[in-house]
Amino acid sequence: MAELPSEEELARLLAAPEHQHNPLLPLVAALAENNREQRTRLERLLRISDSSYGVAVSRNQDLLQQYDRQLKRLDKITRISDRYQRSLLELNDQLRQAALKDPLTGLANRRQLMDQLQDEQARCRRGQPAFALAMLDVDHFKRINDTHGHDTGDQVLCRLAETLSGQLRTQDLCARWGGEEFVLLLPHTALEPAGALLKRIMTAIRELVLEEVPGLQLTVSAGLTIHRPHEPLDDTLRRADRELFRAKKAGRDRLHVAGV
Repeated sequence: MAELPSEEELARLLAAPEHQHNPLLPLVAALAENNREQRTRLERLLRISDSSYGVAVSRNQDLLQQYDRQLKRLDKITRISDRYQRSLLELNDQLRQAALKDPLTGLANRRQLMDQLQDEQARCRRGQPAFALAMLDVDHFKRINDTHGHDTGDQVLCRLAETLSGQLRTQDLCARWGGEEFVLLLPHTALEPAGALLKRIMTAIRELVLEEVPGLQLTVSAGLTIHRPHEPLDDTLRRADRELFRAKKAGRDRLHVAGV
């Protein structure tokens, strides 16, 4: 296929004297003019297309950059949210623990004790062995507060709580019932081994050296009972409290045990 003449070559041919009387000259000239116009339009379209493409590429790059920034922000928000949720879980756990602990001694409080007692009662009703329950009260604790002050009295209670916890088994629970009174829950324990454990605890308390009150021998009175099948928990607690009262009335620093 023959190569078409360039626009400059076509202009020279149309201007040549030998072609001035050629009858096809006007038609060729019109075609040449039309070709120039078409080429001009094509070049304009190409420039417009190139410009549009550049704008599109730039816009896409901007969108990609915005998308990347949004992803980074979302990732940061997600990390912050995860840390916030972990903090909430930790705080909820701390609040739950605080709701179940005595703030002074760190022992279980009455609420945790009652929850555990209900669980043990349910086990007993399913045929599991009964549990023993003991109430302890510090002898003449009011004298310590009156003579040495309540701060010293609080320190004595904390030392007592440490001694009680150190004597108990893993499955046992010691709770502060109120003031200078404590309750021991001894699961799967009959009266005889429960009594032996209480005597060891009372001996450890007598031997406790209190730097806060030099020369003071701390003693406790205790009432011990065993949970009877199908009885309300209040009956078990009242029976232990009654034995504690008898121990105090009999001279303190002793253990009274309720018969089965």
